[in-house]
Amino acid sequence: MSDIAGELARVREAFDKPTLRLLDRKWAPFVLAVFKSSFSRDRRSVPCELLHTQVDAYLADLRSTGIDAPEKTGRALCVQWMNDLWLYREIRGAADGNGDGNEEHYSLTSHTLEALLLVDGLASTRALISESRLSTIVDTVRHRATEANPDRDERVRRLDQQIGELTSERDRLVNGGDIESASNEQMHEGYANLIDLIAQLPSDFKRVEESVAAMHRQIVSDFRGEERPISEVLDDYLAKTDTLMSSTAEGRAFEGAFILLRNDALMQGLKADLETILLHPFALELSLHERRSFMSTVTVLRKGIDDVLTQRKGLTTTLREHIVNHDVVKDRELELVLRGINRELATWMQTAGPRSTVTAELMPGTLEVEHLRERFYDPMAHKGPPALADVSAAAPAAPSLGDLRQQGGPLLGELRDALVAAFGAGKAASVGNAFNGFDKSLRRPVEILGLLQLAAQLTAPTGPAGLESYETVRPDGSVRLFDVPRRILTDDDRAALAAQNLGSRHD
Repeated sequence: MSDIAGELARVREAFDKPTLRLLDRKWAPFVLAVFKSSFSRDRRSVPCELLHTQVDAYLADLRSTGIDAPEKTGRALCVQWMNDLWLYREIRGAADGNGDGNEEHYSLTSHTLEALLLVDGLASTRALISESRLSTIVDTVRHRATEANPDRDERVRRLDQQIGELTSERDRLVNGGDIESASNEQMHEGYANLIDLIAQLPSDFKRVEESVAAMHRQIVSDFRGEERPISEVLDDYLAKTDTLMSSTAEGRAFEGAFILLRNDALMQGLKADLETILLHPFALELSLHERRSFMSTVTVLRKGIDDVLTQRKGLTTTLREHIVNHDVVKDRELELVLRGINRELATWMQTAGPRSTVTAELMPGTLEVEHLRERFYDPMAHKGPPALADVSAAAPAAPSLGDLRQQGGPLLGELRDALVAAFGAGKAASVGNAFNGFDKSLRRPVEILGLLQLAAQLTAPTGPAGLESYETVRPDGSVRLFDVPRRILTDDDRAALAAQNLGSRHD
């Protein structure tokens, strides 16, 4: 028989992984476009509410242009993507540098990063089979073959060959030999090879982070359902922490890389080499985003290490908290109570018959207490307040009756007298003109309201309506102008005002 059945099973298993399930869905282009628009190398996580709003905005933009889009809200889509293992939700605080307080954030899983990397590779127009990539392969194979060969003489021969080649090149340069600078095409090929390798770093780190998180969840689950003695459980899981990173393929790979990545001199050299590459003329053809992304390689490495170490720290914190919070005293007390019940039961069985029963309450009864004292007697509660200080000497002078009246409402009686006198002497063409001729004590801003009240008691105005300026004087002497509808008093209006004045005096 052929091996088609086994190959089919392996292919089906691959298609069941979240990476290919993401690429095999109807809305896969939309989902990947949202992820590429919302996340980047510098923006690894997004607050949940912000991503919900962004997805709603993306859906609205696509529908407005007539492009078919899912008929769901941004929140519903994000929850679905999280259940499909394409998004990961976690709580980040101020310590993470991503927000204030505890706030939920979304980040991409390793499956999503792999899918995005695959799509970027398919969309790339530059061929990756180049001299740079083949040289990288040849150099790596030669280096690993040297390390794998146990023959001492063969390893010495390889080292002597490398030393001879390097020494020859050095002597040539010292003697004034020409320095052949790489062409733009060669630098582009090497740059594309490096970018392809660097682009795989986030998904590699994410796989290690997810592996540690899965072990964290497994340990928490085992702690909750563990039936073995606590000492045996702790010995087992403390042993697991010693081999935490070496128990998975991802952890072993990370441990090997971590030895190199924690070398500060190596990181500084890598940063300097990146700057040297960008000083080549070919870098002028790169966009600003591409140059910044290339220079942030060291930041990507450090950020990936920090994320993995943070997950590992959370795992060790869980172990420590379980050890600290486990109350051995309570376990012993419960054990003593159960043993006492067994002793009493054995004593009772010596005299009890086969059908004897004991009435026992499953829950204790409720205490009948009318009132429980909430506060105890405090002698300070019955102590009188301290005597008030005598500050009468610092009291300001009492205002006069005239000052108080200046702060009050309009002086209607004085206004009527002044208005009748002004129109009777023929000195006023309108109410505003008469007001501007009053004494300063009758030209406060509030007196305008008094005039409007008096005018409301007269006949309706006739003639064209307009505005006239009232020059008011506040009690502090400041002047302010107000525009008020113009009003002219007729003979009947003046007679009515004079009659009101007479009536008020008789009163």
